[in-house]
Amino acid sequence: MLDIRPVLYVVGLLMLVLAAAMALPAGLALADGGGDALVFAVAAALTVFFALATILACQGPRRRLNLRHVFLLASVTWGVLPLFAALPFAFGSARMDYTDALFEAMSGLTTTGSTAIADILGQSRATLLWRSLLQWLGGIGIVLMAVTLLPMLRVGGMQVFKTEAFDTPDKVFARVSPVALQLVGIYVVLTVVWVGLYWAAGMEGFDALNHAMTTLATGGFSTRPESLAYWRGIGVPIVATLGMIAAALPFTLYLQLLRGRHALSFDSQIAAFLGIVVAAAAVIAAWLVIGNGYDVEAAAGGAIFHVVSIITGTGYLTADIQLWGPLPVALLFMLQYVGGCAGSTTCGFKVFRFQVLVAAAKGQMARMLRPHVVTLPRYNGRPLPAGVTDSVMAFFFLYALSVAWLTVGLSLLGLDFTTALSGASTAISNVGPGFGEIIGPQGNFANLPDAAKWMLTLGMLLGRLEILSVLVLFQRAFWRE
Repeated sequence: MLDIRPVLYVVGLLMLVLAAAMALPAGLALADGGGDALVFAVAAALTVFFALATILACQGPRRRLNLRHVFLLASVTWGVLPLFAALPFAFGSARMDYTDALFEAMSGLTTTGSTAIADILGQSRATLLWRSLLQWLGGIGIVLMAVTLLPMLRVGGMQVFKTEAFDTPDKVFARVSPVALQLVGIYVVLTVVWVGLYWAAGMEGFDALNHAMTTLATGGFSTRPESLAYWRGIGVPIVATLGMIAAALPFTLYLQLLRGRHALSFDSQIAAFLGIVVAAAAVIAAWLVIGNGYDVEAAAGGAIFHVVSIITGTGYLTADIQLWGPLPVALLFMLQYVGGCAGSTTCGFKVFRFQVLVAAAKGQMARMLRPHVVTLPRYNGRPLPAGVTDSVMAFFFLYALSVAWLTVGLSLLGLDFTTALSGASTAISNVGPGFGEIIGPQGNFANLPDAAKWMLTLGMLLGRLEILSVLVLFQRAFWRE
């Protein structure tokens, strides 16, 4: 039987981090004179209690983390932390039932951005800060997982980004600390920079802080029900667009730039990502000018902003995109599956996987014409490591299957096809807003049945953990010593 004590020990430590984070909204609530200060303090105390109990229960001789432990650690971490992160939503001024509270917490930590809060303006500043903080914490957690764990676990072709420093589990846990500290430092610096940019663009300090955190996490929670449409002018959308693009690039790029390596021209996924953004924005802008009578400047600005917002999974809005017409809606719906670059805070299928599939398709067509010629799929000009193509194809199949099954499940609850499909897509892709009258840009997830919220909560967890790293836990061989 697999010894799970090393996993629980690490989860206990992460619970302490979550409890420490609750001190920020607790302090804000205290300063505002609201009753949420006590709620956050009690929630933090409960989290600390269970964290210490878990840590103490795992004292004594423990085995070092191995490959199977890492798989389990990822799932348990994202499965347990939302249970405690939901407490302030359930017992604070938001007065949400626990289903809604857990949905909100999972949406935050997975940086999905879907919300079950119908009255944003009625929430305390502490509650709004906690939502943003959860997304910010989830964002750096995603980066660390993508840079250190997923390449080692060979999930969905991520082994193509494995470096010599992270070839084996032993090397990962021996070398992860300095890399993690550098990535956290970059993340903090970028957040501070975007707080200043939002403030300069016209936001007040509290709004600037919240939106900086949710922008760099590509989460999309906002302090306003209108999202970024609340702020007039082009300043805020420009700052948001630049921030979402910065968060969609691989954070290892920033590490390389700090070390004097100019890697931008050598990473084909960055060029592909930017190319998709430009092409999609050009098509939508042309549609808005020709079909909807927009002027060129307004069409270009709106198209670029919303393409970046949807493809990165952030979900900010400055307009009701459902009114733009069938082509923009269809294109934006498809873009939510794309995602950004591997090693970023974004969600979705990821650009590099599409590149791998295109390379595999080209190789297959070449073999059809010349069966005896050996062709090797290439990425970034180099042959793909063994197993990458198969891993990406398996991930693609399971990704599509997960969306399909979740759509069917939501349909069985009586939801219309548009709501069911877009809800499943946003959950698995961790995007946020859906389409349709209920969960579309002008709606939210509050009125969905509780069973649907539980399904979507599991869908968000499955999508954030790249599906394969969760499904492997259901193999009997996984738990054998």
